[in-house]
Amino acid sequence: MDYVSSWDFTLANYSAVWAFLVQFGLLFLFLLVGNILRRTIPLFRNCLVPSALLGGALLLVVNIICKQFDFVLVDNRLMQVITYHCLAIGFAAMSLKTEKSTHKTNRAQVFEFGALQGGTYMLQAFVGLGITLIFFFITRYGTQVISYICGLILPLAFGQGPGNALSWDINFTNTPAAQFAGNGSFGLSLASIGFVVASVFGILYINIHKKRGNLTVRKANPSAEIVDQTNPGNNEIPDNESVDKFTLQIGFVVLAYALSFGFMCLLGAISKFTNSIAWGFNFLWASLAAMLIKFIVKHLRRNNLMHREYINNYQMDRISGFSFDLMIVAGVAAIEINDIKNYILPIVILSLAGSLITYVYIRLVAKECFKGFEHEFFLMCFGTLTGTASNGMILMKEVDPGLRTPTSSLYILSNFPAMVMIAPLLFLLNFAGSSLTNAIIACAIFFTLWIIYTIFLFRRRIFKKRYQNKPVEEWKDEEG
Repeated sequence: MDYVSSWDFTLANYSAVWAFLVQFGLLFLFLLVGNILRRTIPLFRNCLVPSALLGGALLLVVNIICKQFDFVLVDNRLMQVITYHCLAIGFAAMSLKTEKSTHKTNRAQVFEFGALQGGTYMLQAFVGLGITLIFFFITRYGTQVISYICGLILPLAFGQGPGNALSWDINFTNTPAAQFAGNGSFGLSLASIGFVVASVFGILYINIHKKRGNLTVRKANPSAEIVDQTNPGNNEIPDNESVDKFTLQIGFVVLAYALSFGFMCLLGAISKFTNSIAWGFNFLWASLAAMLIKFIVKHLRRNNLMHREYINNYQMDRISGFSFDLMIVAGVAAIEINDIKNYILPIVILSLAGSLITYVYIRLVAKECFKGFEHEFFLMCFGTLTGTASNGMILMKEVDPGLRTPTSSLYILSNFPAMVMIAPLLFLLNFAGSSLTNAIIACAIFFTLWIIYTIFLFRRRIFKKRYQNKPVEEWKDEEG
C-alpha cells in the first residue's frame, strides 16, 4: 500500500481517510437526535426510553430506507466492532472505581444480591435454552430449522447488553454444530428489546404501585454531600495539572484493556477451546485487569509509594456511561433485518418469556430478602437484568433520587459475588454450542444451579425451624 497517497484528502481516498470518522459522526449525530426525540415527545420521556436506543433505532430505519436506493449508510461490520469493544471499556471503567459504600450494609444481603443476579442468569439461560431446544425438535425435519442454541443468548442480551450478545451470537454462528445463522443481529435484536422491557415495565411498575399507595418517592437528603469536581478532596490530583485528569482516567482504562488483550492472546494460543473463551469474554478479562490495577494502586497508596489519588469515580462513571451509550447506538444500528427474518417467532417468544420470568423471580426475592426497600431494589435489579446498570440506576432514582436506601451500595459491593455466581454460565457457553447433547446437559446444569441459588435466597422460609428466632432485619429510613 502506498501510505503517502492514502493521505491524499480527496473523495478518491474516502475509505482510507474519512470512512471511520464519518461512521462515528453518524453515531453521535443520531444519539443527539434521539435525545431531542426523548426530550420533546412525552411518551418517550415518561417511559424513560434511553436516548441511545432511540438514536440507534432511527439510524437503523434510515439505513434500511437508504438500502432501497442501493446506498449503504451504515458499515455493519464497524458497528459490531464498536459494540464489542465498548462493552469491555465500560466494564473496565466500572471496575476501576473505588468501592465506597455510603450506607451500613448487611453482609448477608451483599451475597444475596450476588445470588439473585446469578439465579436470574441461570433461570434465563435454562428457560431460553429450553424454549429453543423445543423449537429445534419441532423444526429439525422441516425446511427452516431453528437452532437449539440461540435461546442461550437470552441471558447475555438481557443481562449483559448488546456487546456480549453480539460476541456470542457470532461465536455460535461460526460453530457449524450449532446450526445457527444469527450473524450478530439475533443477539443485538434481543438486547434492544431488553432496553424497551426495562424502561416500559419499570415505569408501569412505578405507576401501578404509586396508585396502590405502597410506593412513595423518597425525598433527597438536603444535607447530602455534593461532589465539587473543581476542588477535589482526598488528595486527588486537580484538573489543572500538566496532564488533564480525564486523560489519566482514559489512560487507566486503556491500560486495563491492554493487559486484558495480552491475556486474551496468551489464552487464545493455548488451544482451540481456550481461544473461544478468550475472545468471547473480553469484558470479563478487562474487569479483572482493572481490579488488578486498582489493587496495585491501593497497595502503593497504603505504603506511601503513591501520594495522590489518581483514579476518580465521577470521571470513571462518565467513561462507562459514554461507552455504554455508544455501544447501544452502534448495537441497534448494526442489526441486519435479513439475518433475523427466520428468527422472528423465537425472538418474540424469548422476549416475552424472559421478561415474565425475570419480573416474577426478582419480585419474589425482593419481597423475601430486602424488606424495607423492596421496590427500590426491584427496580434496580429488573432494569439491570433486562437492560444495563444504567437502566437500573435510572429506574431506582425515580423513586429514590437521594439514594437514601442501601440499594446502590449493595450493587457496588455485590459485584464480585455476582461475578463468581454467573461464571458457570459464561464458561458453559462454548460447551453448550458444540453439540445438541452438550446443550441438553448445560440446560440441566443451569436448572440445578438456579435451584441451589434459590434455596440460598429463600433459606429462611425453607428452613423455618433454624431461623424462627432470627427474623430478617428490615431496613428502615432514618427519617421515614
